[in-house]
Amino acid sequence: MDDVVEPAADDMLLPKVLAALADPHRLASVRFLARNGESWCAQVMQEAGLAMSKSTFSHHLRIMREAGLVTKRIQGAKGYAQLRKADLDQRFPGLLDSVLNADTPARV
Repeated sequence: MDDVVEPAADDMLLPKVLAALADPHRLASVRFLARNGESWCAQVMQEAGLAMSKSTFSHHLRIMREAGLVTKRIQGAKGYAQLRKADLDQRFPGLLDSVLNADTPARV
């Protein structure tokens, strides 16, 4: 059962968004989703170079969802993640673009 509450755009809190983006693994995931669009969660892990277990990635995904950075949907046995760029741009104009266009991505 999935009990994560993804906040509406107006309910996103800047400290939670910034805290979620502060982790290099989550930042790499956000950058991957920004470049590639909605992606299968295992694909994000593999192609973003995240060497971690599925349960660890699920933990990171939960934090990103609770902050409002991403949304997740299930189709069959696969979970798909998508960046909530429009919602983030509405709530915090320019923030996500600044983060995504910052210097070289952090190594994880």
